[in-house]
Amino acid sequence: MTFFAKFCIPFIVGVVVLFAVIAIKYLSWLRNLPKKDWKLIFSNIISWRTVAAAWEVVCESLLHRRIFKVNPRLGYMHMSLAFGWFLLIAVGWIETVAYMGFKWVPLQGHVFFKYFVPLNGITEHKPLFDFVMDLLLLFVLSGVGLAWFKRLRSRALGMKKTTKHVLFDRIALSALWFIFPLRLVAESITAAIYGGGSFLTGGIGILLSKSIGVEALSYTYEPAWWLYSTALGVFFIAMPFSRYMHIFTEIPLIFLRHYQLRPESKEKSYDNFELEACSRCGICIDPCQLQSQLGINDVQSVYFLRDRRYNMLQQKIANNCLMCGRCEQVCPVGINLNTLRLNSRSSMRNIPNEGRYNYLRNVDTSSGEGKVGYFAGCMTLLTPNTLRSMRQIFEAAHEQVWWADKEGGACCGRPLMLSGEVDSARKMIEHNKSLFVKHQIKTLVTSCPICLKVFREEYKLEGIEVLHHSEYILRLIQKGRLKINYQRGATFTYHDPCELGRGSGIYDEPRAVIKAVGELLEPAHNRKEAFCCGSSVANTAINDAQQLTIAGKVATELSETRAKTIVTACPLCKKAITRGTETQVVDLSEIVAQNLKQ
Repeated sequence: MTFFAKFCIPFIVGVVVLFAVIAIKYLSWLRNLPKKDWKLIFSNIISWRTVAAAWEVVCESLLHRRIFKVNPRLGYMHMSLAFGWFLLIAVGWIETVAYMGFKWVPLQGHVFFKYFVPLNGITEHKPLFDFVMDLLLLFVLSGVGLAWFKRLRSRALGMKKTTKHVLFDRIALSALWFIFPLRLVAESITAAIYGGGSFLTGGIGILLSKSIGVEALSYTYEPAWWLYSTALGVFFIAMPFSRYMHIFTEIPLIFLRHYQLRPESKEKSYDNFELEACSRCGICIDPCQLQSQLGINDVQSVYFLRDRRYNMLQQKIANNCLMCGRCEQVCPVGINLNTLRLNSRSSMRNIPNEGRYNYLRNVDTSSGEGKVGYFAGCMTLLTPNTLRSMRQIFEAAHEQVWWADKEGGACCGRPLMLSGEVDSARKMIEHNKSLFVKHQIKTLVTSCPICLKVFREEYKLEGIEVLHHSEYILRLIQKGRLKINYQRGATFTYHDPCELGRGSGIYDEPRAVIKAVGELLEPAHNRKEAFCCGSSVANTAINDAQQLTIAGKVATELSETRAKTIVTACPLCKKAITRGTETQVVDLSEIVAQNLKQ
């Protein structure tokens, strides 16, 4: 039984190179995982988490469920290539077994099965397998056709901008585009000469034999299989160095994520799985306001991940990001884009802890006593109406409050962390945390979503509940401790702050508070799709005029609701949006304080 021909060599070489490089990468990444990550793997591997991960692999790596949500045509394109090729391999192996029995057959045996059928003297064909394999090949070819069309008319597939690729991406992409058309040609010529095939390869084979002739086709028979094998070989060799490495990296990433491994504020080996799981599909480009509103086209997450993967990341790319989470929200792989960008900044800019903030040890400017602590934050102190409104709310609810920074105090640490100064941020965190513990508060309230996020994620405040003021105010209303006057005819629209909405998952509470005061009118982009105000402390690259441009776009959309008042729940957003509109802009706490029942 013969299962080798010289044209198989490019394919075999490609497979060997592919799996050798993948093995080297996997071993390197896994070997360098910290002990705590290995403990998570071993403690979760024999659990339902593994089953859930396997199901996600089917849904996302094969069926591309998340991409379907972006655009059905785009989802179909990705699914046909991934799931279709998988089925061609699986059904092709079953077909080989059906013809040859359960005998050892080398890998190229079912990949080039149609070639080896006549070579092994098989003259009786199995019509069912011919039909199914032709149907699957047509399925994949339809995806290839859409991929070609996407290069010309990407908007038809729901993408305004597509990714700019590097050399290995272009090589792999070109090879992939021709693999299945070349397979169609090779199998159709084989069907024309030796018979077999179904509606697709068999039908084309009949047309070829009648128009060209079997004798003339015999000269193209071997070259056609050579071209098909070469396309496969080139694709496999280029794959581990290109965007298509995601095919083999996304799967282990899904399992590791289910085992609760995550990137952290400093780089670690796990990050490699996230970096190389990016397919550079470009879905993250359109949501980026730096691209859509400022025309900056080379700093988006797809380029950040690409440059970091190839060790050519520059600060101008790492720093030019609002870190608003809009791209992370649509990433079909679920990559932690903000955390990866944060720890990249840390590796490039972090100044070792040399004691710059030791003076904080003896600083305590807090005042008052109570089980509820209020941390205004730097930006709230710069928007005094918010601070004043919160004082009125506390008084109306008869709440005894410990004021952490009413007269000024230490920053929460997140701005330093976002800039890459992780060790310095830790100094701030340690100082503030010691004050919270010292004053024995049980609930910590803040008006700043930036502070909220770092309190919840970095402070590890055991025994202390952390609330945004929107959550706290709603709780007071629901418990009857705060009485609100409902204003008939009053209309409000609400801007979701990035760190509060996408960053902390708080969407409903602010809306519930607004509805207790008046009518809420939603803007076109809200909740997870809400625009960033443009004044993010995470971006140290764009200038004031560019920030104002973004704020103006956001303010215009909010004003288009015809609401009398724009409400937000972030002091930074309030200052930014106010600059871009003549409509009144207030903090959530202000409309509550203005409508308290006496």
